[in-house]
Amino acid sequence: MKKIKKVKITVFKTFTPKDVFGYDKKNLQGEIIPSCRIHTEGDEFICENLIKPEGFCDWAWRDLYKDIAIFAFDGDFPWLGGEPKYTSCSDGGRPVVFALEKIE
Repeated sequence: MKKIKKVKITVFKTFTPKDVFGYDKKNLQGEIIPSCRIHTEGDEFICENLIKPEGFCDWAWRDLYKDIAIFAFDGDFPWLGGEPKYTSCSDGGRPVVFALEKIE
């Protein structure tokens, strides 16, 4: 049986609503909506046995899981130029881009 690989997840880039829309967006309290409140650029996580790393955003985990699973089972994305594989969460107003890499 093939061993499941560890996958390193790095927060590559975070965006604010202003980056996405060209202007600040405000919440119902009138406060400017910031970038992601959970992850900051440079954060690193190690995924072992396809278990969500502690402190990793639940929403982003659901979005990235399929790509992490492909790497964990030694799959690849050759049409994207190899590793790292860049993928993002589905928060369209303040997305976060992650870099995924296999760990031997």
